[in-house]
Amino acid sequence: MIATLEGTLEYRGPDSAIVKVGGIGFEVRVPGSTLGQLGTPGDKVSLFTHLHVREDNVALYGFGSEQELTLFRNLISVSGIGPKVALALLSALSPEQMVVAITSGYAEIISQVPGIGKKMASRLIVELKGKLEKEWREAVLPLGVEDEDVMAALTSLGYSLKEASKAVSTLPVRSEVSLEDKVRLALQHLATE
Repeated sequence: MIATLEGTLEYRGPDSAIVKVGGIGFEVRVPGSTLGQLGTPGDKVSLFTHLHVREDNVALYGFGSEQELTLFRNLISVSGIGPKVALALLSALSPEQMVVAITSGYAEIISQVPGIGKKMASRLIVELKGKLEKEWREAVLPLGVEDEDVMAALTSLGYSLKEASKAVSTLPVRSEVSLEDKVRLALQHLATE
């Protein structure tokens, strides 16, 4: 199995790249987030990879981090989610946003990705929630149930899970504070950093 690929970027397309390693050019399908990190042709690149073998197709998928690769493998383990759909999910949402959406049960966030309906989003949540909570324990479990909506709002605005978690940890514990006020306070905290 090909676990990593390190070489020279030869070509960068809309959803794939060609990486030249020892005179051989490997076509690697990558999510949008990784594609943006590759640079320009001629640059050195390093990718974590997943070799997907089917009866009629062999494809290599590349990722900028081990976390992204692990999440991709978790996604394709769900019935009905193939590599192309998993790649679309990781192109639309960062790994942190995807984990928060799944562990918090936010099917509406996931179903906004083209090709994913509410039924598929619900299946992802049911099948992966417990597994992702274990794998992403330090990032996901410290969140209280009452702050999940605030986390979803912040990550949907583009903040990383780390930034959103830090902002949520500064919020008052009182339950009488409305969701809108909590989001506003969290955004104020992020603006001062």
